[in-house]
Amino acid sequence: MNEFWLIFGMFVITFGIRFVMFAFAGKVSFPIWMQQSLKFVPPAVLTAIIVPAVVMPEGVIDFSLNNVYLIAAIISVIISLITKSLLKTIFFGMLLFLCLKFFIAG
Repeated sequence: MNEFWLIFGMFVITFGIRFVMFAFAGKVSFPIWMQQSLKFVPPAVLTAIIVPAVVMPEGVIDFSLNNVYLIAAIISVIISLITKSLLKTIFFGMLLFLCLKFFIAG
């Protein structure tokens, strides 16, 4: 019975948070400066997630040539600048990462 109350409590909290956001979605307007600032949130969050995973794959900062995450990330950035295609960048970046992981970290 405790599991039921646990799941029910999680449902109420999750639903409550999301309901408040959707209930006031069209009724609250942000100032222009805040609207412009919110455009930077997704890149900032993605950077905060990706950089530690690339630079510290083992929990310690590693800028060596043995860090396949860093090598694949740098080459993926170059691919994205050349092709300007998200699908090609993801495909070739993952392919490169898997090859590096297999041959270097093997």
